[in-house]
Amino acid sequence: MKLLVPLALTLAIEGIAVPIFLIAILYASVGHAGATGYIAIMTLWGMEPSVVRPTALMLNVIVSAIGTLQFARAGHFRAGLFCPLAIASVPAALVGGAISLPSSLFEGVVGGVLILAAGRMARDTWAFKQPPTPPLTPAIRSALFLPALGAVTGLLAGLTGVGGGVFLTPALLWLKAAPVKTIAAVTAPFILVNSLAGLAGGWAAGRDWPPLNLAMLCAAVGGGIVGSHLGAFRLPSRTLRFLIVGVLAMASLKLFGQLLGF
Repeated sequence: MKLLVPLALTLAIEGIAVPIFLIAILYASVGHAGATGYIAIMTLWGMEPSVVRPTALMLNVIVSAIGTLQFARAGHFRAGLFCPLAIASVPAALVGGAISLPSSLFEGVVGGVLILAAGRMARDTWAFKQPPTPPLTPAIRSALFLPALGAVTGLLAGLTGVGGGVFLTPALLWLKAAPVKTIAAVTAPFILVNSLAGLAGGWAAGRDWPPLNLAMLCAAVGGGIVGSHLGAFRLPSRTLRFLIVGVLAMASLKLFGQLLGF
């Protein structure tokens, strides 16, 4: 409790820290890190675009690192699922970061895909019952399938400037590759390595990392700890699936908002 007092005082210094704290809780509870939410909040706060994306990636690194530790402590992590995805995603994310696409086309397509994924997950979750750990299907077990999925999601992560969790999670859930908490436990380190790759790519291109103020840092740490603890140890799987639906819907609305100029 003693740690909560200085945290609350720090968050009160800057209004932007409060929504970042709440976003970090929501996203961390499902193994995500919240880059899409941070970008939306910082844009509304009038921060420069050159500062927004690298700052979102830095917050992503903090929250996803905490989530990786929490879900691993809870015993949900599976290296056999994570490693093929991550090995292929990092170089693909670097390539994606160097590609420039028409933003309106890209935001519309990706936003549509995410809202469809959220709708399907919401429908499936109403009747959801936690199954035993499913074995990987022959297609998923193949030597090329998981690296290919990692490369695609890593490329999308690089193109959008986020960690890629909003693309990886619905794909793995649709494939029934693992229980929902295992997918969250794999998504968190996936976001971590891709966010680090994004920061490294920006640094290699000569872009400086902006300073991260204390209030935003404390908000990310506090939200990451609370959210990932809830997701890893407290929340039932069905609740976690509904939260994922909310995260996907928020990400899609953020993209559509950019498309419409909001």
